[in-house]
Amino acid sequence: MTGEPLAQSEISYTPNASEPLLAVPVEPQPAPPLLLLPEHAEGYRSSLQYLSGVATLTLLFFASASFTVAYLSPGGKIASAASQKAAAATAENFFDSISLLAEGAYVLDLTTNRVLYSKNASAQLPLASLTKVPLVLAASEGLDSGADITIPPHTPPDGAGIRLPAGLRFTAQDLIGFTLAASSNEGAAILAEAAEDALRIKYPLATPGSAVLWRMNDIAKNLGLSDMVFLNTHGLDQSDTRAGAFGSAHDVAALFAYASQTAPATFGQTSRNTIKIRAATGETVTATNTDEALPAIPGLIMGKTGYTALAGGNLAIVFEVGPARPIVAVILRSTKDGRFEDMKKIVAATVAAISAGQ
Repeated sequence: MTGEPLAQSEISYTPNASEPLLAVPVEPQPAPPLLLLPEHAEGYRSSLQYLSGVATLTLLFFASASFTVAYLSPGGKIASAASQKAAAATAENFFDSISLLAEGAYVLDLTTNRVLYSKNASAQLPLASLTKVPLVLAASEGLDSGADITIPPHTPPDGAGIRLPAGLRFTAQDLIGFTLAASSNEGAAILAEAAEDALRIKYPLATPGSAVLWRMNDIAKNLGLSDMVFLNTHGLDQSDTRAGAFGSAHDVAALFAYASQTAPATFGQTSRNTIKIRAATGETVTATNTDEALPAIPGLIMGKTGYTALAGGNLAIVFEVGPARPIVAVILRSTKDGRFEDMKKIVAATVAAISAGQ
């Protein structure tokens, strides 16, 4: 396998005193559909109480120039397109001065379902380690969170040294948390192998030997993410000219929104600066979160980095601006360091827009 490996954090192993089969998935037959993203309160309607007389018309003229009275209707339907368009334009003003290195970007307010910022959001770009989010969604279906996974003899798919020694036993939840936070290709391969048999039983139509990869693509299909496809379970480049996964900023935002809502405890581990997992026999493995923008992101719910030679620098997050106001933001094909600066700009503009009442 060629292509620059994904960035991984410094990981230390403290002793106690086969890459999975990859295949381009065949077109699957329909599997049990997943629940799609829940509908949020999404609209405003405005009403103006008209009075009679010239004086009233004058008052209305000045009032309409200064503010719009809006509130949610019982059905959450948009009653005034003009007021919504005006609100969106105001929010966009906070992003006017932003200049990003990223080729693709997308920011969505999950409470109002309103797009705050978009740049080439439908362009299909390499995903790199963002692939580990659908990997965890798929593998979790075949692994009980408290079940022990014994690390098998293996060779990390990126050619790096072994950091999870064979023979140690970790809970599935710990191994998942480590893999996400450390962006570990080694951990991704081990999770895919551990979940393979259970998913093959659960989904008989899955590609033999690649049930986890099949399910990853099936999840994307069921969510309606037409620009998203996975060719392997970790996101490493397949070759110098072929990436391991593709998707648009729009589709990545939908996937991350779904993941944060359906498995908050699992993906919440990605908000931690460091993570330490302990084997059943006492050995520990520690890693630092690969998201260098972490200190600048308020209310982080989940996040995932990605980097390969073909993908460049990727970063996607879900964070809260104020109580119960989740935002999903995606940066695709920036640079290795530029993705963090790009995200800081996005976060600052989003906070400003929401603070201004958008």
